[in-house]
Amino acid sequence: MEKNSKIYVAGHLGLVGSALVRNLTKKGYTQIIGRSIQELDLTDYHAVHEFFMAEKPDYVFLAAAKVGGIVANNTYRGQFIYENLQIQNNIIHNAYLSGVKKLLFLGSSCIYPKACPQPIMEEYLLTDPLEYTNEPYAIAKIAGIKLCESYNLQYGTNFISVMPTNLYGTNDNYDLEKSHVLPALIRKMHLGKCLLSGNWDAIRKDLDRRPVEGINGRATQDQVMNILNKYGIQESNGSVHVSLWGTGSPRREFLNSNDMADACVFVMENVDFSDLIENRKKELGEMAQKEIRNTHINIGTGRDLTIKELAEKVKSIVGFKGDLVWDSTKPDGTMQKLLNVDKINSLGWKESIQLDEGIATIYGEYQHE
Repeated sequence: MEKNSKIYVAGHLGLVGSALVRNLTKKGYTQIIGRSIQELDLTDYHAVHEFFMAEKPDYVFLAAAKVGGIVANNTYRGQFIYENLQIQNNIIHNAYLSGVKKLLFLGSSCIYPKACPQPIMEEYLLTDPLEYTNEPYAIAKIAGIKLCESYNLQYGTNFISVMPTNLYGTNDNYDLEKSHVLPALIRKMHLGKCLLSGNWDAIRKDLDRRPVEGINGRATQDQVMNILNKYGIQESNGSVHVSLWGTGSPRREFLNSNDMADACVFVMENVDFSDLIENRKKELGEMAQKEIRNTHINIGTGRDLTIKELAEKVKSIVGFKGDLVWDSTKPDGTMQKLLNVDKINSLGWKESIQLDEGIATIYGEYQHE
């Protein structure tokens, strides 16, 4: 990429998209464009087509997606598969039609089978059934990988897919119903800490920033307590406990969004689809000559921890002195999703932000928003 190349970041206001914009800006790229959902509905083919034909971006980072945790994925199954397929199809196809030089598509580690060998290699894609709760989202992401791969093979495009592990960072989603595990833990324990200390001003400020089911800081104390109780933040006999889903035994890997963005820009600057094919030929020999598949790249740290260990880490950093209660009637999800990151490491990239540092940073941001 040239510093004056026109770069479209789809989803530029989200967790990854905003990190991409920060990284690109820091590295001196001057023509970064983005459109909010109010400005451009990415599920609308005609609107996306008109945008690409008018703007003619040189490079595209496809970070836009409908995302959520276990509850959201399992509840909004139709929306998750439909909207993500629409977004991907519209952007990837119009990137091809408008002559985009290179596109980077962001998938998710949930594309891999539920009972996948650990750590997960790129080769394990489509080798076994998916985790049920996020199957629609995963299938959409797999379709995006295959769309990029197939366009490269038929049309000679240079579209690359990367599969990030669980992400967290600036501009994360802290919605108690729809967020992923780490931001949900941070918010629950922050509210639990405030409730334990009787800091109702902080609780109301939090709800004003992010209302929960329409309950904001102007609600009555009973209304606030009801919504906190519903989401597992409960007070009893002067103590407070936070209820968390499952047993806490599943293991998860976490990557800071700033590291994710750095990896994406690194790949866009240094890796082409032809490089990935050559690497596969070296690894697999004759088979890679016949079948070009699984050219996507895992991005993560190669290290994981249990959700219980994560919760204790967040509890310590937030300063919550109450109790954690695990609700084993709720699903755990996949027991382990640790990515093999040998490919991205061999290409020359490695993460730099440690988990404790990253959580402390985003909790500081959360408190001072």
